[in-house]
Parts: sequence; structure tokens; C-alpha cells
Amino acid sequence: MGTKTAVILLTVCLLLSACTATKPESADSSNHQDSVTSDSSNSAKDQSSISSPKGSSKQADSDEQKSVSTTNTQNDKTAVGSNGTTVSTTAVTTNKMYRLDKAYNVIPKQQGAEKRVVLLTFDDGPKEAVMINKIIDILDKHKAKAIFFVNGYRVKEHPELLKLIHDRGQPIGNHSWDHIVLKNKSEAEVKKQIEAVQKIVKDTTGQAPVFFRPPHGAGGDVGRKVAKENGLLYMTWSVGSLDWTMKKNQPHKTETLLKNVTEQLHPGGNILMHELPWTAEALDSLLTRLEQKGYQFVDPQSIEIPAS
Repeated sequence: MGTKTAVILLTVCLLLSACTATKPESADSSNHQDSVTSDSSNSAKDQSSISSPKGSSKQADSDEQKSVSTTNTQNDKTAVGSNGTTVSTTAVTTNKMYRLDKAYNVIPKQQGAEKRVVLLTFDDGPKEAVMINKIIDILDKHKAKAIFFVNGYRVKEHPELLKLIHDRGQPIGNHSWDHIVLKNKSEAEVKKQIEAVQKIVKDTTGQAPVFFRPPHGAGGDVGRKVAKENGLLYMTWSVGSLDWTMKKNQPHKTETLLKNVTEQLHPGGNILMHELPWTAEALDSLLTRLEQKGYQFVDPQSIEIPAS
């Protein structure tokens, strides 16, 4: 009996020893599994952190397409308030979703970018604070941005009007100094006309233009060359409002302007307007009609600027 008892006790001891020995492995295995899960969780978080800009960019793009001015306006205000100089960060923060084709239409360069968009532009300013504020109030109402193509001689006369446009979050374009036909001018004269505007706009707002429209749509090869050398995207237009052909006493100017635009309207249309009283008067109706037709207003800052 003593021998059998001893054998049984020895067996029990061996079994207990074996069980005790397996627990750390199991614990290690469990800890390892926890570790893998944790790493996986962290990896998922990291992946989420990495991918969230892309994921959120779809929402941001959607928001940008529907409400193209909200984020950029806030960025502009922050830049103005931080140091007193109006250096915008929108060119850095806005996704370059569009480019211009050879006909100066805005076309998507990224998958998922809205195709049914138009670009709004106003030439020949800055003229009057009341008119500028009225135009920008309407743009803000429709969450729209527009390029204000300015002439240098007007900026020199009223730099406060240029600053008004910039401080209200609207992009500024270069429309030459004197609003002359450039295509037959010497390269030296074209450089003077374009680069003088670059300087006065930067001196006034802290930011040089990135868009150039030649007066009368006639820049020629030299105009294109000088614009590119100055980091400017050259464009004319693809939809003309013909507001510049109208006279002060002409009747039904609003209806005529709406008809002129809608008859030429197409996805990616680059709409030419001017800082004129009847254009400001017609603008709310025009933007409402465009929205009713399913169009959105592209943020100019989302247009790619080719490297100079």
C-alpha cells in the first residue's frame, strides 16, 4: 500500500507541476494575443489617422463643392487677424481638384470631383465699395467664390477697395495695369503691365495673384509667356455675360444678362462678368438660376496652377 500511495502521490505532483508550467505559456499567449489586438487596434487607429484626411476629403470635397467658401474664408480671416497682414493659406489647404482646358473651361482632374460646376469671374475693378460689397454679399449668400480681375491703375487710385475684396475672402486676379491690348506689345511692355500689378497687389494685400486674364482676351504668346514666368495661370473665358455691351439706360438688362449666360451655359463654364451696377443687380437671380439647373460654384483656389 505504501508503495502504491507513494506512486499516486508522485503522479499527482508531476501532474500539478505540469499544469503550473503551462500557465505562463497560456498567459504569454494571452498577453501576446492582447498585444496583437492592441497593436492591431493601434494600427487601425494609426491607419484611421492616416486615412482620415482621404476619407474626410470626400466629405470636405463635397462640402467644398456645396459650400465652397466656408473653410477658405475662415482661413483668410485667421491669416488677417494673426499678424495684420492678409496672407491667405487657402492655396495651400485647398485640394487642387480642377484644371483649365485649352478653351479655359474648368474640368475635374480628380476622380469624384463634381463636373457640373462653373467659375465666376469679375473684371475691370476695383471700382466702388458699395458695388463690391453688394456683389460679395450675394456670393456669400450662395456660398460662392469668384476671381476679381483687377487693373493696376485702379488699385493705385483706391488700394482700400482691393483690400476690401481680399479681406472679404475673394481671390484676386491680374488684369494688367492699363487694360490695354497686350498681344501686339513688346515683351518689355507686357512684363511691365503684368509685373506691376503683381507688385501692387502683393504690397497691398500681402499676396500676389495666381490668375491672369488679358484685357479683351488678347494676350498673345508673349502674354502667355510672361504670365507663366510670374507663376500665373493664363485664362480668358468660355461664357460671356455681355454685360459690358449694355448701356445704363438700356431696359431689361437683368433678363438680357440671364439669357446671355444660360444660352451659353455648359459644365465647367468660365463666366465673364464685370463690376457693373446691372451685373450686381442681376447676380442673385443668376446664381439662383444656376443652382436650380444643378450647377455648383467652383472655388478658384481648387484650380491647379501649372509650375512656371
